[in-house]
Amino acid sequence: MAATIPTTSAFLPAAPRTSFLGVTVAKSSIRPFPMPQKPPHLRIRCQRVQVPREQRFMFEESEINGPDIWNNTWYPKAADHITTEKTWYIVDATDKILGRLASTIAIHIRGKNLETYTPSVDMGAFVIVVNAEKVAVSGKKRSQKLYRRHSGRPGGMTVETFAQLQQRIPERIIEHAVRGMLPKGRLGRTLFTHLKVYKGPDHPHEAQQPIPLPIRDKRIQVEK
Repeated sequence: MAATIPTTSAFLPAAPRTSFLGVTVAKSSIRPFPMPQKPPHLRIRCQRVQVPREQRFMFEESEINGPDIWNNTWYPKAADHITTEKTWYIVDATDKILGRLASTIAIHIRGKNLETYTPSVDMGAFVIVVNAEKVAVSGKKRSQKLYRRHSGRPGGMTVETFAQLQQRIPERIIEHAVRGMLPKGRLGRTLFTHLKVYKGPDHPHEAQQPIPLPIRDKRIQVEK
């Protein structure tokens, strides 16, 4: 005698049947979640945004009270980086570490110390370096640091130490260090012309009225 296996529908209550093709439709007991109502006291006000006074130099007169100033990226215009209006700095290289001095000079030539710094625009200043023959290095770099140049002909490589180059052309040491810290390309070649290095305490830029270069690195000076 074969056993009868009850189906799943045998344990469920009978559902009402519709007249449409005999399909069983079960009424759902899940109720939709009520949407929250906006409080009657909540109001949205659109206020006019104004640029703070200390930041108005970055905007034109028509943009100071504009409606959408925060979604527009500021980019310097030609009037923001006029060459004749740039600041001139002067620094004495006597007993200053070469690398620390070069990094400080590169920062001001690049304009990274300004709020208006833009990587693709010349926003920096001019820097004058005097007493280039008195720049210092740490450790044994005076005899171990090498400078190479090539004449362009086979076997034309010339190698000399820091001490030898300092005796021959002391200005080239600072120029070589600062050039390596500037961007490579057309912008870097333009920025490099803003560096003026001279041997001795004299320079021909008194008309530009240079001011002392601000140095924040306390370890830049060699202690004797």
